[in-house]
Amino acid sequence: MSGARHPGLLARAGTGLIVVDVQDAFRPVIEGFDEVVRNCGILAEGFGILGRPVLVSEQYPKGLGHTVAELAGRLPEGTEVVEKMRFSACGVAPFDQALEAAGCDTWVVCGIETHVCVNQTVHDLLARGKAVHVARDAVSSRTASNREAALEKMVADGARLTSAEMALFEMLEEAGSPEFKAISKLVR
Repeated sequence: MSGARHPGLLARAGTGLIVVDVQDAFRPVIEGFDEVVRNCGILAEGFGILGRPVLVSEQYPKGLGHTVAELAGRLPEGTEVVEKMRFSACGVAPFDQALEAAGCDTWVVCGIETHVCVNQTVHDLLARGKAVHVARDAVSSRTASNREAALEKMVADGARLTSAEMALFEMLEEAGSPEFKAISKLVR
């Protein structure tokens, strides 16, 4: 590859994925839930193909259930799920340890709810000096207005918006590799 790339593009090296609270109890109340789950799954599987870290949180799973089966089945083998009571995943000791162990300076974030747990996780990552890209097609809330308010706030405070496909193809950089072929099958 010749020439420098724009710093706004995701690089494969140093980038990880955080999946926030995509749990059973949210299914009936989240706008576009199935699309969010599909796009979170594309990201999770794609990051696995690229050999990049995937961190997953669950908010109070006793009451809200676990990560939905159709997403859990797409997580890379060995992905650990961190249970939490805080809205932000940051500040939860096992999550902070996994974040540190991953060694990533850039994180793509997806999940539920955009204006609560996603928003607070993103802001805490920014406060820690991390670059954050929010996959706008892989986040949602109970209402569109809450989702949009959160996206606006996160961008105003330093996050960038992306999509599941955009993130993965930026990290790939070029076609022709086995990873490209595998990821292309995910997005069809």
